[in-house]
Amino acid sequence: MKKKGLLLGLTVFCSIIVVGLAGAYIGGVVYYSSHYLNGTTINGIDVSGMTYEKLENKIKSYTLTVSERDAEATGVFIEKLTGSQLGIEVISEEGLRNIMKDQKKGLWFCETGDSYVKEQIINYDQEKLTACIDGLKGLNEKKAKHPTDAKISEYKENFGYSIIPETQGNYLIKDKATEAIEKAILKLDKKVDLDKKGCYEVPTIDQGNKDLNKLLNTLNKYVGVKITYKFGENQEVLDGNTINKWLTVKGYKVKIDSSKVNEYVANLRRTYDTIFRPRTFKTSYGKEVTLEDGDYGWWMNYTKEQEELLAQIKEGTSGERKPVYYQTAASYGKNDYGNSYVEINLTAQHLFVYKKGKKVLETDFCSGNTSRKMGTPEGVYGITYKERYGVLVGETYESTVAFWMPFNKDIGLHDAIWKNRFGSDFYKTEGSHGCINLPYNTAKEIYDLVEKGEAVICYKLKGTESDSVTKQDEKEIAQAAIDAIDAIGKVDKDSGDDIKTAEYMYNKIGSGARKYVDNYGTLEKAKKAYKDLAK
Repeated sequence: MKKKGLLLGLTVFCSIIVVGLAGAYIGGVVYYSSHYLNGTTINGIDVSGMTYEKLENKIKSYTLTVSERDAEATGVFIEKLTGSQLGIEVISEEGLRNIMKDQKKGLWFCETGDSYVKEQIINYDQEKLTACIDGLKGLNEKKAKHPTDAKISEYKENFGYSIIPETQGNYLIKDKATEAIEKAILKLDKKVDLDKKGCYEVPTIDQGNKDLNKLLNTLNKYVGVKITYKFGENQEVLDGNTINKWLTVKGYKVKIDSSKVNEYVANLRRTYDTIFRPRTFKTSYGKEVTLEDGDYGWWMNYTKEQEELLAQIKEGTSGERKPVYYQTAASYGKNDYGNSYVEINLTAQHLFVYKKGKKVLETDFCSGNTSRKMGTPEGVYGITYKERYGVLVGETYESTVAFWMPFNKDIGLHDAIWKNRFGSDFYKTEGSHGCINLPYNTAKEIYDLVEKGEAVICYKLKGTESDSVTKQDEKEIAQAAIDAIDAIGKVDKDSGDDIKTAEYMYNKIGSGARKYVDNYGTLEKAKKAYKDLAK
């Protein structure tokens, strides 16, 4: 009896289980007749366990959260777009119900729902969507900012240029924003981040741009130049605070405005050139004279200096710079002739030689013949060069002098062995073609004292007329021939010109002076030796 009872109990228990399982199975079939299987997606929308009505309600109550970038690109704006704002509605009810109808609900306990793609299950009002998008903060000109490219800053005094970084801004690209929002709506996504979807305008040039950095380096190279000009006690400093005003940028190219460089150099020239400008000179007589003529003084080579200054800026080279000059003077400042010069008083027919501020020589002379309108011009000049045995050529004469020191074109200081007196007022009728005629020994001494470029200051000074006379005797005149013969030296194949000059000077001094030429035999021997070499 016990065994029968146990079997009966087991039978009842199993029956209950079978009935329960059958009930559960049938319940599942019934349930999934009106619900989507778990794992079912339609156009990417997860509809697991939903009834059609719930799906429809979800669509009708749909709200899309739109994340936008704020104006400083450091945070977000949140905007919500509702289904009613967008005009969303279901347009494929039959198709959605058929999916539920056709799913394998009999296998609900082991089947996973499929993914379905329908052409379109929902629709939205395009005009309403456009209005919503137009209302986004990222398309509001008052609230949104366009991005800015990285760029070069304005010049900062004593610092230079820097790169101003780009800004991202928060201005939307409307087409991209529309596309991202449409895709989110069609999938009934709850959120869309427009920043992550790349919907914003972006700068085209960032601070790492190679061309921009190359431009920066070039600009700072130019304004980093510091050039110092020294004009005596004065100095002019050219640096970035001035140079930056000369620079223009086109694209990634820098141009230095050459007209500004020219203007700068022109100003230096106007300020410090002294050539062709009046000077006040204190004479050895204690009185001052004003001299407006002459070509002595600082004379900048304007064109060459512009070119070299421009090149130095482009090279980025700093340092002290000496201008390019056509001509220089002894010193900068008011008295540019310095303290070594020749002072010529045309009124007194007397000159002085100063070296380093000390008077080392003075003498009478004979200047240009005023009766023949050949008077020596006033003015400040510079000794052009020095030459031994220079040939003076005029319309009616050609003469060799032993010591030639031109200072005003073809006017110069030189010996005059054809004269026997200097000073007084002999120049008025016995004067030269404009040159300063000197006794031989004095011309020789002056030649050794003065240098090329030293100033020669010629002036007239009323009240200094003089009766002083310096005579040149035959013995001094003879010295011209003696020195010329001594200059021959050892005879060789190149001695021809020296021999001719010595013979010229000997013949020129005249018979009275020749008796003092005690080395004439040396000239004769030199002539014979040179003749023998020629053979």
